[in-house]
Amino acid sequence: MRQGGSARDSEFADFVTASHVSLLRTARLLTGDPHTAEDLVQAALIRVYTHWGRSAGWESPQAYTRKVVVNLYATWRRRRWHTEVVRPEGDIAPDSHDMAGSAEARLELGRALACLPRAQRAAVVLRFYEDLSVEQTAELLGCSPGTVKSRTNRALERLRAAGALAGYAGRGTR
Repeated sequence: MRQGGSARDSEFADFVTASHVSLLRTARLLTGDPHTAEDLVQAALIRVYTHWGRSAGWESPQAYTRKVVVNLYATWRRRRWHTEVVRPEGDIAPDSHDMAGSAEARLELGRALACLPRAQRAAVVLRFYEDLSVEQTAELLGCSPGTVKSRTNRALERLRAAGALAGYAGRGTR
């Protein structure tokens, strides 16, 4: 082990402890499957760990890791061996910090997101669940702000047409 490796490992372990739940929630919403989400977060953390020594220059290790999760999510579909299994019942585990609220709301959220194509799902999760701006979302997804707006708009239209947002009318929009 390199000199200072144990301090580096300890710092990384503290980071994982502090951010794992948030990253896993985001990955679950993106993938629609808790097992795939765990794999996605583990793969992202492995990539982040390999660059952890350079993390002092990062504005936010949490934001960097979220970007790695989103990028891996986008590229995993291109691999031949990978298939996505969407569970229509929305198998999202409860969490005391879960912004989706009650168990029924989590199930409804899982069903609604499962009907969206991956690019639209990523835009909706980052914009409304992670509460990122259009510009921040565009940067994470590697596209223009206009693309984020159109993907979000198409996703919301699709959700409305499917009746997935029926109970949310009048709650306010962005």
